[in-house]
Amino acid sequence: MSDSPDQQSVTQQLLPRAIAGDEAALDGLLRHNCDRLTSLTRRMLGDFRRVRRWTETADVLQNALLRLVSALREVKPLSSREFLALATLQIRRELLDLARKFYGPQGLAAHHDSAMDAGPHATAPAEPADLSHEPCSLAQWTELHQQIESLPDDEQEVVGLIFYQGLSQSEAAKVLNVAVRTVQRRWHAALCTLHGVWDQGRTGS
Repeated sequence: MSDSPDQQSVTQQLLPRAIAGDEAALDGLLRHNCDRLTSLTRRMLGDFRRVRRWTETADVLQNALLRLVSALREVKPLSSREFLALATLQIRRELLDLARKFYGPQGLAAHHDSAMDAGPHATAPAEPADLSHEPCSLAQWTELHQQIESLPDDEQEVVGLIFYQGLSQSEAAKVLNVAVRTVQRRWHAALCTLHGVWDQGRTGS
């Protein structure tokens, strides 16, 4: 769901002061957007099932917020829309780094074998292991998110709103202040570019 006009207005008021180094305004900006960023993180973490086995929404969000605060020293978003796009980018990068950390060649999860660690007399686990992502599928899923970052800005923004934030095409059009057909055109162009890994990434999810 997109932000209400009141939510956008508060963000718009706090944003310039936060960028200028006002710590109180920055704290207020993050608190004001906390629920939205938490929901966004939870939604994105849901697409990283194997990463979700090793971390929680709050931990991902905390690290992503540290990235966001650092990014705000370099990037100067001018609107609520640009601020949320920057936050989405930082959450995505945090999830990708966690995927590499846990399932890269030296990752803890890549070498984890709970059956061997537990010993021969251990009882069976209460739930079966989540094997929906094999390493190759995780690599494809990672590639998908990396390719999204390489899209043209207008297409990347539409993907961010629809794919990551869960907005409908009409809601995205309102956020971007463009016609629905424009959103549809950018979404279609993005899907054509991502076609090589999109189906593989979604299948792996």
